[in-house]
Formats: sequence, structure tokens, C-alpha cells
Amino acid sequence: MTQAPTTKPVLRSEADILDLAPVIPVVVVDSVEQAVPLARALLRGGIPVIELTLRSAAGLGAIEAVASEVEGMVVGAGTVVTPEQVSQVVAAGAQFIVTPGSPLRLLGAALDSGLPLLAGAGTLTEMLTLAEAGLEAMKFFPAEASGGRPYLSAVSGPCPQLRFCPTGGITPETAASWLALPNVGCVGGSWLTPKDAVARGEWARIEALAAEAVALRP
Repeated sequence: MTQAPTTKPVLRSEADILDLAPVIPVVVVDSVEQAVPLARALLRGGIPVIELTLRSAAGLGAIEAVASEVEGMVVGAGTVVTPEQVSQVVAAGAQFIVTPGSPLRLLGAALDSGLPLLAGAGTLTEMLTLAEAGLEAMKFFPAEASGGRPYLSAVSGPCPQLRFCPTGGITPETAASWLALPNVGCVGGSWLTPKDAVARGEWARIEALAAEAVALRP
């Protein structure tokens, strides 16, 4: 397995997030207690980044626990959908923010937080809106439903400066082909942390899945 880092990388901008790992694990935990051993398993497998979503009541507590207890893990807050949640994840210790979309109030609050932001975009207009706001890296979501690889490949023509983390419908079988696109820095996926493995505490299984994901990037 890849040796886990002992210090957290410093994120200067959203572009730095895309360089942390070929796959950002998108994680929903049912209890705060699951978060720390899960994050440590990913780290042992060579994945130093995690997106803990606010899709469960344990999300905020999980972010706080991993941020304070797992050295070497960069913690992002995912499924942030309101300005109020932006304030909450900042207080919890998140190091970056991920949103599924980019309405004006949410975008403004996320940018004002000072944290790197992977804002969601599914159309060229949304991508250019984020670029006007100063973002050169963003989340392409929902990736498969929004046109998949052909769409994102076509985007690189008029917008070669933009880089993406496609998320939504990506699998271990399709991840490599997404990563081969010139404007893709990493992908987001939930397959690294299967719900049954998390529920049973099968941390060695998650560590092995993380190691396989690391191998996707030569």
C-alpha cells in the first residue's frame, strides 16, 4: 500500500484539489463514529482527500472529527446547498467546499468563505459563469446524465483553460476513460466506500479499493 502522508497539503486554490488524488471519495456516513476509521483506511490506501457530504445528519460531525483527528487527510464538505451550510462547514473545519450547483447566493457565500470551492456545473453557460467568478476548476455534475465524456471533451475546445472533477455515475470501469480527458484532473466516486463495507467496519476492504484507485493515475 502507498505510505500515508503525515501532514495535510496546503490548498491555495480549487485547482489544487484536483491534484490530490485521481479519485475523490464521495462519502455519506450514518454515524460520526464511522468517519475517522474510514478516513484512515483511505489514507493508508494512498488517498489523502475525502468529500464528506451533508446528505446525512452525521455529516457535519464527521467533517469535524476527521478534520481534527486524521492527520494527513484533506477534508472537503460536499452537498453544500445553502449559504448557512457554508458557515457550518467552515466552523467544522472543512478545507474545501463542494456544491452540486452554483446559484448566486450559494456561490457568493462559498467564495466569501475563503475556502477552495468545487462548484457544480452541468452546462457550458454554468461553466462560463463560474469562470467569470474566477474559478478555473469545477465539478462536472451529474457527469453521465449531463452528456458524459463526449460533452466534457467538446467543452475543452472553447474552454481549454477549465479543469474538471466529473462526479455522478462514474464507476471503477469508466473512471480511467474519464481521467484520460485532457480537461479532467480527477473524478469523484462513491465506490471506494461501499455502504455495506462502512456499516460492517471493513476498513481493509476500503484500503484496498483506495489503492486500486491510486493506480488509475500513472
